[in-house]
Amino acid sequence: MKLLVIGGGGREHALAWGLAKSARVQTVYVAPGNGGTALSPQLQNIAISDINELVAFAQKEKIAFTVVGPEAPLAAGVVDAFLAAGLKIFGPTQAAAQLESSKDYAKSFLVRHHIPTADYQTFTDPALAKAYITKQGAPIVVKADGLAAGKGVVVATTVAEAHEAIDQMLGDGSLGAAGARVVIEECLVGEEASFIVMCDGRSVLPLATSQDHKRLKDNDEGPNTGGMGAYSPAPVISPALHNRIMREVIHPTIAGMAKDGIVYTGFLYAGLMIGSGPDATRTLKVLEFNCRMGDPETQPIIMRVKNDLTQVFELAVDGRLDEASIDWDRRTALGVVMAAHNYPATPRNGDIISRLPKDTDECMVFHAGTVLDNGILKTSGGRVLCVTVLADSVKRAQAAAYAAIALTHFDGQQYRSDIGWRALPSAGSSST
Repeated sequence: MKLLVIGGGGREHALAWGLAKSARVQTVYVAPGNGGTALSPQLQNIAISDINELVAFAQKEKIAFTVVGPEAPLAAGVVDAFLAAGLKIFGPTQAAAQLESSKDYAKSFLVRHHIPTADYQTFTDPALAKAYITKQGAPIVVKADGLAAGKGVVVATTVAEAHEAIDQMLGDGSLGAAGARVVIEECLVGEEASFIVMCDGRSVLPLATSQDHKRLKDNDEGPNTGGMGAYSPAPVISPALHNRIMREVIHPTIAGMAKDGIVYTGFLYAGLMIGSGPDATRTLKVLEFNCRMGDPETQPIIMRVKNDLTQVFELAVDGRLDEASIDWDRRTALGVVMAAHNYPATPRNGDIISRLPKDTDECMVFHAGTVLDNGILKTSGGRVLCVTVLADSVKRAQAAAYAAIALTHFDGQQYRSDIGWRALPSAGSSST
């Protein structure tokens, strides 16, 4: 069969790689893909981004099903267009994708359906927003309402820093339409975890737990990013907590969408803040929703899949997800993001990637911001690579990942040296 993965980041490289492992797959097309997918003999990049052209391509090539990776095409209605053409596609409709494309929509949805989340207010007027911040005090969180490629969240430790975020979002328009409205919410304390499930409109299949690292620098310092690394499983989510998340967050979300007249299909990612204490009484609040898999959480999650992913997606697009199961590798998967010079502000492109370790079953380098330029692999984005490994423990996974990174080089590369630290026995919780 022929498959299509829409997107060009590390998440899409991992999804395409995972699907291509099936003996049933002839080709996985990636639109537009990146330098890593271009180098893979099992994958084929196609330079198409227009939704109508993607529909035409899927019809012409008789694509069995399509998987959507990033948020932008979901918000633009790619799923609606494919379904209207009678094509099978895994992802939420444009209406359902508002859970991610509008922070205000998501927050009002959470409150309306009594799903736990941080207290908040929404503003379009800079003066009113600043007055609210001054009254509330710091720390406080300022979020652009729309899609901002992981750069629309500021965790302000001072009132002045929060006011500066308001100036950037509502004042100078640096985030465009995404920053025309802001959500200001209380800063929650605890440990952040990612909980991702697959949905077919009726049934839900939880994926392996994971945890990412949003801050640029070690010890969770520096600016927020799209994610500097992740690992799976996440020890913070015990079986008891897993059941609470399904009961208090996931099922009420799917039911709430249905109550609002929207059938939710595709991935649903709940970013959670988990408080301290016994699992039965720990506070559990939704930080955000994403309507797709996370990046870089996808990379370690996909590394742990042992069975044929294509069968899972086939059942999902046919509305038979209740028949699907995933066999997870018991080992820890850990991925470290290697970012470009001056990421996340103004990352430098065009640096030659001169060294890469050999891909194996236990070590994969998933590409994100890379391009194959006349046969030369170069950087083309902020987050360039995600070096992802499988090992018997978090500590061994850390050692293996950083050993692989030592075999990798491009000028200006930067990465954290402590990915996975929360899963080590000595780790405690902190504010995020």
